[in-house]
Amino acid sequence: MVNNKKGFSLLELLIVVAIILIIATVAIPSLLRSRQSANESSAVATLRTMNTALVTYASTNAGVYGTISQLVATGLADSSLTRPKSGYAYTVDVSSNGLNYTVYAEAVSSNNGRYDYYTTPDYVIRFSTDSTRAPAGFSGEPVR
Repeated sequence: MVNNKKGFSLLELLIVVAIILIIATVAIPSLLRSRQSANESSAVATLRTMNTALVTYASTNAGVYGTISQLVATGLADSSLTRPKSGYAYTVDVSSNGLNYTVYAEAVSSNNGRYDYYTTPDYVIRFSTDSTRAPAGFSGEPVR
């Protein structure tokens, strides 16, 4: 009788699983960093868009800036900005007289983005003033 056993031994399967785990250990952190970078780039681009939308809104409303809901209502901003988008939550703080604003992009969690950003009417995108949410030594500094 010929013994024709086909298949893999338990040792061979364990070796393959170990190799897959080693590859995953190296690849997953890199994937997370790539996703964070993409979210951060999206946040900076959205802040630039928000600056343009706010200036457009002010030009048709006697120089007074608007909130996100006002921008959405006039069609100058997408309604997706009223909830987290690409890992960031956006808020617009308008001064009491409506002549000044600050737009914030805050990462929903540290897995979504390493840094928070903000911008004012000077159109400069800056890192958060919270030193724990900005690169070392760059809190409040412009994004380059």
